Amino acid sequence: MITERQSRFRQAYLQQISPWYHGLLHVGVMYAAGIAAIVWCVGQLRDPSWEWLLILPIAIAGNFVEWGMHMHIMHRLKDVFALRAIFDRHTRQHHQYFTDNDFTIHSVKEFRIVFFPWRVLIVLVIASALFGGLAAWVLGPDAGYMFPITMIGHYLVYETFHFCCHVPENRFVRSMPLINTIRRHHSAHHNMGVMMHINMNLTLPIADWALGTSDLDRSLLGHIFNGYDTRHQKPALRQVMEKYRHAKIESERVTLEGPTLDAEDMQALAEAGRVVPV
Repeated sequence: MITERQSRFRQAYLQQISPWYHGLLHVGVMYAAGIAAIVWCVGQLRDPSWEWLLILPIAIAGNFVEWGMHMHIMHRLKDVFALRAIFDRHTRQHHQYFTDNDFTIHSVKEFRIVFFPWRVLIVLVIASALFGGLAAWVLGPDAGYMFPITMIGHYLVYETFHFCCHVPENRFVRSMPLINTIRRHHSAHHNMGVMMHINMNLTLPIADWALGTSDLDRSLLGHIFNGYDTRHQKPALRQVMEKYRHAKIESERVTLEGPTLDAEDMQALAEAGRVVPV
């Protein structure tokens, strides 16, 4: 059940959204631009063969970059303008708006708190062009185009999966493999007690599994196809997560910067896996 603190934050956030904002336009432009860029790149391919194999290592590397950005930029304050803005939008806003007590949206207006702004896609396109240009110089033009194809595709999957994490419960998100896995995975991440340390992936939980920041104790395949199953959740984390679901603890121990964890909480996190200093 949503707490009074979370409810007040939601009301204040929605009131400050510009009347000019339109969620469908926001999302429509993002997907149209991203898909158009991928289609253009595919159209530039000459005679690809082995180059298609580059998609796998690029995607896996992207999974670890996704983890690193989430852990070290979105949840660790860096007092540099652009990086500070990312932390502000994510930890100080997104994680106050959504907790595991209530992590769903109910209107198109709320797309603003779910999807990244357009400038993120622009930065990604530039980065993929730089990596692609280097690969084209070393391995040939077809290899170069695999970078924007994969990196932009990864971003669109990220946004799609994230959206599926925050829509109301329905048969599709509950039954669709991979999506049901990441929905449970991300819901646990939104617990106020573990949000700074656990479940940083939003596509497939590969990096979380490899780096010891998952709330589950399972194999890699078990992670990927876990669905809604909570039987493998690490016992030490369950106690912390249950504690921070209560309104009293949330009001006393949680700020816009994240939770104030005590020694017992930190010990539980350490027992469950890797702890990255905040």
